[in-house]
Amino acid sequence: MPIQVRHINYVIAAADHGSFRRAGAALGVQESAISRRIRDLEERLGAALFVRSHSGVQLTFAGKQFVERGRKALSEISLAKTEVAAIGRVGDGELKIGILSSLGSGFLSDLIQGFSKSYSAVRMSFVDGDQIEHVAAIRQRQLDVAFVTGTLEWPGCETEYLWSERVFAVLPEGHSLTSLEALEWKDLADERFIVSEVVPGQEIYNYLVQHLAGLGQSPKILPQNVGRHNLLSLVALGQGLTLASEGITTTQVPGVVYRPIANETLPYSMVWSSQNDNPAFLRLIELARSMAAAALKPVKTTSA
Repeated sequence: MPIQVRHINYVIAAADHGSFRRAGAALGVQESAISRRIRDLEERLGAALFVRSHSGVQLTFAGKQFVERGRKALSEISLAKTEVAAIGRVGDGELKIGILSSLGSGFLSDLIQGFSKSYSAVRMSFVDGDQIEHVAAIRQRQLDVAFVTGTLEWPGCETEYLWSERVFAVLPEGHSLTSLEALEWKDLADERFIVSEVVPGQEIYNYLVQHLAGLGQSPKILPQNVGRHNLLSLVALGQGLTLASEGITTTQVPGVVYRPIANETLPYSMVWSSQNDNPAFLRLIELARSMAAAALKPVKTTSA
């Protein structure tokens, strides 16, 4: 007979009340049932837990050891139930999120702010990285979710499109192209570009090559071993142009001007493992889907 939690409760109640009858009254169980289960337990353990008399019961040395350990076991079980219930309610927990886009504004910023407001106890940590790094981390359960560019399907992962951002050229003040409200790729064919050697530099490099290679000239792209903010400062210093997604345009850098590239948008998707049962992640994905659906609804207009 396996030892069950209720059997431990019977022994502790009998020890506390000094009687099977009083223990049964306290637990709402018949005295005979408690007496029988404790007797079965003693036979299972091979040692008496109580000395029985007409006045009640007293713990043996073995019984005292069992009750001491039993109290600790019940305490641990209670704590485990409390912790699991809290996680199930997303009252606590942790999220590890891979990002490629800026958190300055836009869909991802709104998603993070909305989730933090609803689930303030959940700890969120963010990791910069390229798409391949993020997907590898998801497969190894080192990330819960990653927000990446494109809609590419990744083997072993789930991918879902969420939002799009306009693509902007980043120009120095005084550049001749700043006189235009929007740019075409042909306007940029003869320009020199700079990209960062860190994330998301490689993504921007590939994007430039894809769109400029067909215009008759080899793209002039110079990698720079600097971060995103210093890259924008280099643009302001006349070292070359670069590209930025719409979310980055809220970053104000002296001497820099943003101009959209006509009809050019960049899709963003979330990538995750279907095996991920983290309750906090499941709430995040639920919120992301509802926000994406709301963004697709047409805006109702009223006539005067």
